[in-house]
Amino acid sequence: MTSILTNNGAMVALQTLKSINSNLADTQNQISTGKDVSSAKDNSAVWAISKVMEADVSGFKAISDSLSLGESTVAVGRNAAETTTDLLTEIKNKITSSQEANVDRGKIQGDISALTDQIEAVVGAAQFNGLNLIDGSAASPVKVMASLDRASDGSVTTRTIDVNAQNLSQTAATAGGLGGADPTTAATVAAGATEVVATFTSTDANAVDAGRTFQGGIAGMSEDVTYVAGEGDSLNDVNKEMALRLNVQAAKDGLDVSFAVNDSGDIEMTNNTDADIAVAAADFAEALDNGTESDGVAGGKLDMLAGIDVSTENGAKAAMVAVEGLIQNSIDAAASFGSVENRISIQNDFVGKLSDSMKAGIGSLVDANMEEASAKLKALQTQQQLGVQSLSIANQAPGAIMSLFR
Repeated sequence: MTSILTNNGAMVALQTLKSINSNLADTQNQISTGKDVSSAKDNSAVWAISKVMEADVSGFKAISDSLSLGESTVAVGRNAAETTTDLLTEIKNKITSSQEANVDRGKIQGDISALTDQIEAVVGAAQFNGLNLIDGSAASPVKVMASLDRASDGSVTTRTIDVNAQNLSQTAATAGGLGGADPTTAATVAAGATEVVATFTSTDANAVDAGRTFQGGIAGMSEDVTYVAGEGDSLNDVNKEMALRLNVQAAKDGLDVSFAVNDSGDIEMTNNTDADIAVAAADFAEALDNGTESDGVAGGKLDMLAGIDVSTENGAKAAMVAVEGLIQNSIDAAASFGSVENRISIQNDFVGKLSDSMKAGIGSLVDANMEEASAKLKALQTQQQLGVQSLSIANQAPGAIMSLFR
């Protein structure tokens, strides 16, 4: 039945054309934006996932910048420590020359003083963007942002790489006042002490400035020997530095005695041929009392440079002992920086690759297949033309009724 009031053919053709036009608009949007999912309306779940991942990629870009800054800062510290090691080696050569009896020790001392000043200049200039890792001004550890870790529940935690500052300054230490406490066991030294040694506690992981002083008992030793521990020093570090300073003082005083850290981690007296010194070993062991304080100030690892004096035979011998320890401190600092610099570099490379992988993942979720979109566009344009023609034919159907009334 044909009706002039209801044109079913035209309605079908119109609905088909609307559907074609809608699909055509979506395809054109894909081509113009390059995305299959450009808004939450297109696919809310995929869009939400992609936005979270895009935020993470943006965060990793900031992480990469942080790592690059940290790597450059550590590289400056490492280069300065390596340069300091080279200068200390030159000082050692000068000290070696001073061991001869027929040399001008005054001129050698002048050369050593010049090299000492140069080390101070190198340490002072080793800053990057205002942060100096080797002059004692940086709070340790310096944290370098390394990663953003997203858990399955959506929570995000940060991860850092800790850079331990290395104090290669020549700043003298100041021991704090003695307090009374019983010793406990731990890895780091607590607060300072003047009399003998500090308390070790597992609760003060970052406590600083413990002083260990030897106050006598060695016949012929003219001065007390003190080491004020810095942040993070272990008991072994304290004993090693104390043994070095005891050896330097013994050489200055011309004593036939040396000190070393034994397998148990304690300082012991070795090569003591003098009977009085041998008897005094027990006094030395008993002198290691315990106490805590908080007003000590740790010195630089090169603080003994200021005391190097090769103008006398004993002074030259003491300088040789001292410079060996200073060189080792500088080498340890450079090695520490080199290790963490390599770790930062590896992490930076990983963050770059991770960001690329996440970008590829986002693309696979939301990017349009341009070949498919192009083919679909051609097909829809053809369907649109046919739909328009079909609607035109359907609209002409009621006009055929007129012929029945002629």
